[in-house]
This record gives sequence, C-alpha cells and structure tokens, in this order.
Amino acid sequence: MAIEIKLGDRLAKVELLAKDKNQIKIMVDAKEYDLDMIQVENGIYSVMYKGRSYNVELIETSSPKKYSVNTFYHSYDAEIIDAESKYKQARNSGDMETTESTITSPMPGKIVKIPVKLGSKVKKGDTVIIVSAMKMESEYKAMKDGVIKEIFVHEDDTIDGNQPLVFID
Repeated sequence: MAIEIKLGDRLAKVELLAKDKNQIKIMVDAKEYDLDMIQVENGIYSVMYKGRSYNVELIETSSPKKYSVNTFYHSYDAEIIDAESKYKQARNSGDMETTESTITSPMPGKIVKIPVKLGSKVKKGDTVIIVSAMKMESEYKAMKDGVIKEIFVHEDDTIDGNQPLVFID
C-alpha cells in the first residue's frame, strides 16, 4: 500500500516493497531504495544507504500524522497524507492561516537563538527561532511571508511542548 508524504513543498509517493528484519526496500516516486534501518531510541533512527549512515529524528507534533524531521544538516516538516488525512483536509480547508502564523515547538526544550526582532519582515522558509531539545538543535522556519508581530519567549528560556513561540502576521 502506498502513501504520500509531504516534506516541505515536496509531495512524494512512498511504498514499502519488502521488509526482512532491518533490511527494507521502499519505492519513492519511481525510484527504489534498499535501506538498512533500525530504531536506536524512541523516535530516532539509524539508516544505512549505499554504505553511508544517516541519523533521523522524528518528533510527533500536536497533529496526528504530522512530524518534525531532523537530520544532521536539515529540518523538515513532514505529513503523512492518506485517505483519512485527505478527507480531514477537505473538511477543514479554511483553518490553515492560524497554523502558519504561530510557530510552536512540538516538544519541551530551551531557546538557543532568536535571529529575528519584533517588526522584522520574514519570507517563507526564513529561520525565526532555534530550539534545543533532546540534545539536538532545531530551526523553526516561517511558513509564510509576513512580519514578526509577537515573540513570546527569550533566548535561554525553557519551553513546554506546543507553547507559542513566535507570531507572524
């Protein structure tokens, strides 16, 4: 059974072709990948592909089937789009504005850096806050173009999961 996964602006069709212990064969769009994959801790995976090792952290957000995905060099917002998700999106299509305007962290952590100020103009994809959680730093990016209207935290603050951090209008 294939599902769609949205990573940022990219939508990919992903299908599990075979699984034998840690050996996994998947197809992403029309390309096959042979992976050696193991969960090393809750939400943290070690993936071997063509002799190279990758660590991937999946952090559940407040919404089901949505995750923050962190690798050594990049952070992504990921969403699993299956039939149920498509139905809910169609039903709730007018609700995106609030989610794109308020930056939150899905888990508790510490504010490392806030590279923006009140009144700063930001473009979609600009980093607006950096949070350290589970010994990893995550950059949270603007989901839309706008102006920073509220910053609810300060650098070195300890935060709760799903706490509003920055508001973009």
